[in-house]
Amino acid sequence: MIFFEWLESSFLAVWVGESLWGYPIMLSAHAVGLSIVVGMAVVVDLRLLNAFSAIRIDSLGGLFKLGGLGFVINACSGFALFSSQATEFIESTAFLLKISIIIVAVFISALLYAHLEKSRLHGEDNTVPSRTKILAWTSITVWAGAVITGRLVAYF
Repeated sequence: MIFFEWLESSFLAVWVGESLWGYPIMLSAHAVGLSIVVGMAVVVDLRLLNAFSAIRIDSLGGLFKLGGLGFVINACSGFALFSSQATEFIESTAFLLKISIIIVAVFISALLYAHLEKSRLHGEDNTVPSRTKILAWTSITVWAGAVITGRLVAYF
């Protein structure tokens, strides 16, 4: 707990928690990062589920770079927001659930990326195995869970 108390007294935490602009800037950046990450994931997932069939599956790999940028934005802004209330958040069930869900979502995204890279390297056509479709549905569900639990953090 000492570390989290120290974190709350850091320059970043004080700026986010007490300045006029800190919290709105970090919350806005967090929303933008979230939109990029979840938007990328849902586009890829929907394509793997046969939506947007005009888009070749092997062309989706580049979206993961954009998703990575969104994740970095989210991680940095999320850390800044966390730092301002670290002792509360570290004991919040909603926050801990959110972080756990995000870890699962990132792992699933990595698996999907590996599938896309394998398809690209082997010159496979636009067919998607059933297990990959299950993974895509799971991805959509888990990212939705991350968004929902993220909102619940403000209330619990």
